[in-house]
Amino acid sequence: MRVGILGAGAVAFGTAAFLAEKGHEPLIWSPSGERTVRFSGGAPLLASGAIVGRFDVAVADTCRQAVEDADVVLVALPGYAHRATLEAAAPCIRSGQPLIISSHMSFGALYVSGLLRERGVQAPVIAWGTTLLTAVQPSLTEVQVVSVRARIDIATLPEASLDDALRVCMALFGDRFVPRDGLLAIALSNLNPQNHLAIALLNLTRMERGESWRQSENVTPAVGRFIEALDAERLAIARACGVAVKTVREHFSQSFHVPQDSVFAMNQQMHRQGNATLGPKTADSRYVTEDVPFGLVATVQLARLCGVPAPLHEAGVAVLCVAYGRDFVRENDLLRAIGFEALSLAQLRRLAQPRERASTSST
Repeated sequence: MRVGILGAGAVAFGTAAFLAEKGHEPLIWSPSGERTVRFSGGAPLLASGAIVGRFDVAVADTCRQAVEDADVVLVALPGYAHRATLEAAAPCIRSGQPLIISSHMSFGALYVSGLLRERGVQAPVIAWGTTLLTAVQPSLTEVQVVSVRARIDIATLPEASLDDALRVCMALFGDRFVPRDGLLAIALSNLNPQNHLAIALLNLTRMERGESWRQSENVTPAVGRFIEALDAERLAIARACGVAVKTVREHFSQSFHVPQDSVFAMNQQMHRQGNATLGPKTADSRYVTEDVPFGLVATVQLARLCGVPAPLHEAGVAVLCVAYGRDFVRENDLLRAIGFEALSLAQLRRLAQPRERASTSST
């Protein structure tokens, strides 16, 4: 299949390499055009780490071309680019064409589903709880894939399109998908915001000073306890919403192939096994600029909607807003677009876990 990848960062490059290795055709679109210019000139994508090879990748000049020339569309951009990208893609999506959001944040699937409904288009919107892989981008033609995840949580809008969505995702990416009970579960299945909060907040001066430090090695007992306490808040919110989600220990085990233990012990095992991923070397990191407004803010608002205390999440947002001199709550344009603050929990459940039947076609 030809997969239009909207985005050109490390995850987009890694996903393109994965697809090319499996015999599919990745078509990459960069919003700025700067990250794909060398591919346009004929340079191959060089992959190392968990995926090794030289791969030819096609480049789309516009978002419209990336969507119209693809069998499947996959959004692989930071959360702060999701609304604009979904608005650019929605007018081009055709009925039955799967749209994957990797990874889903701040109920973006609700927003784009509404845009498609306005056009009378019935297309499955597939929400992943995390990305296919973790990766770094040494240059504009290289990707180093750190790990390919063994399990990815998945849900769809409409819910009735789940079986077709699973078939498409498995045909492209293999047997690694775990169906979850609607978007509420997916909204609470992305663990990056809580994990990155602890890692960034307790290493913020390292980030500001541009130090070079290994992330897993520096998930110390204190950082591990912080992550586990944040996870307990997230699991309590999930219980209040009536949905099942994986624990942080399951997440690390499935993502990095280590046995379940404490978060500290698992990260030290990852370090011993050679996980050399560096922590952020700048304060302008997606660990904060994406995960706070589009991850933590959404979790905090969902906790308030459910009446569940989330003091660590709330404090993390407040502290980083002060430290950065930014209003990260206001920066979330997706929650505003769907009118999240005006919704009741019952209304959100109806929107995020619809039971209606829908006619969709798989690719």
